Amino acid sequence: MTGAPLRLHNSLTRTTEVFAPIDPANVRVYSCGPTVYNYAHIGNLRAYVFTDTLSRVLRWKGWPLTHIINITDVGHLTSDADAGDDKMEAAARERGQDIWAIAAHYTQAFKQNLRDLNIDDPMRFPLATDHVAEMIDFASAIADRHCYTLDSGLYFDVSTVPDYGRLARSKEDDGEGRIDPVAGKRNPQDFAIWRASGPGENRQMEWDSPWGRGAPGWHLECSVMARKYLGDEFDIHTGGIDHREIHHPNEIAQNQAHCGVDGSCADHAGFTGAKLWMHNNFLVDRTGKMSKSSGEFLTLQRLVDRGFHPLSYRLMCLQAHYRSEMEFSWEGLAAAQVRLKRLVQTVESLRAQPPKAGSVDTTGYRGALDAAISDDLATPKALIVLDAMLADKAIPAADRLAALADFDAVLGLDLCRLDRRALRTRPAEATIDEAGIAEKLAERRQARAAKDFATSDAIREALSAAGVEVMDGDALEWDWKPTQSA
Repeated sequence: MTGAPLRLHNSLTRTTEVFAPIDPANVRVYSCGPTVYNYAHIGNLRAYVFTDTLSRVLRWKGWPLTHIINITDVGHLTSDADAGDDKMEAAARERGQDIWAIAAHYTQAFKQNLRDLNIDDPMRFPLATDHVAEMIDFASAIADRHCYTLDSGLYFDVSTVPDYGRLARSKEDDGEGRIDPVAGKRNPQDFAIWRASGPGENRQMEWDSPWGRGAPGWHLECSVMARKYLGDEFDIHTGGIDHREIHHPNEIAQNQAHCGVDGSCADHAGFTGAKLWMHNNFLVDRTGKMSKSSGEFLTLQRLVDRGFHPLSYRLMCLQAHYRSEMEFSWEGLAAAQVRLKRLVQTVESLRAQPPKAGSVDTTGYRGALDAAISDDLATPKALIVLDAMLADKAIPAADRLAALADFDAVLGLDLCRLDRRALRTRPAEATIDEAGIAEKLAERRQARAAKDFATSDAIREALSAAGVEVMDGDALEWDWKPTQSA
């Protein structure tokens, strides 16, 4: 590890700790992935900007990384309280479509979102449905000591593991950790390991098990896949803050149970599977937490359709600390896009400068970047350092561009490659194409040359009405105007 000690906030202890990997030759990270019944909303995607930043920082500091993001294509119920119907089955019935096709479509859409946000692929995207046999084996291993059966399936008895719910800090029956009230449950917080298909229930995804034909519970998949690809104990588990209340405490309970069964860990009571549990906070709009339940939610494509480049949203996320609530507004996104374009313009101007003899050491700026990100991934501070470095005229352009590579490696804004033309994003409601814009600008140049300013102004106004900003005196000449109205 190079630079300052990396300090990360551990949700389990509610403290910020110096990160010390289990194996410095292979840092292992598991991130809860999407449930692929619909498109990811931008609040979901904030989680992956956070995990990508974490991954980039770990690699930048010199640690080899194994990162896993699972794909939940079965088992996640329609309520965050682990109640209701399977989200995948509900989506298939509502749309009258094949459930496997739905999963494949939204999985590819999610991966495209990650590419658009310049989020690096993990080592694997394992599918829950590819690991059902292993989930049955895992559940069978803990069933006798930690589970009981009801007509609706196999349930985990949370009283059989020590200190259940300490991650959520919510143990009371009416606390956030409470899940669906099912007749016959021993404890209100007990949760389903396996859900048996009911009489006459027509599921597209179901498997035979010792507890009847059915499907695994949502929590089981992450315990099984994390263990398979990262080992019994690994370094970091990430997810949204909503996972801290139910999903991750249930994962921990399963991990404790399995650890006690096979003796894979020395400290049964203290075992959680991951050494650090990290959670990003919510993205909120002015009416509250973003959710798909209302049927209206913001996707990355909707931002693009308004004329916003995906990296503007990435920058917006980086401007807030991952553990802080982040308020979304169109005005805030527009400000992030302006900031991104100014950064790209600055870099373009540095590239255009003639080379100068000699060089200036940028170690101080690299050190300031390291100090910022080592402080629990303080990306807002890192962006301030980036601004200062790019603006420092005492440093030759070539040296600033060389230092920029380190900032790009950590922040993922792709400033070393982007130019402003690549940031042009055509709003869906624009009524003109680039060929038409070029034609109108040529007419405007002729009008200005003839001092026909009335015609020049009329063309400018017509372009503005068509969603185009004319930029006199700028080599780019024009850009699309994003739509900020609701």
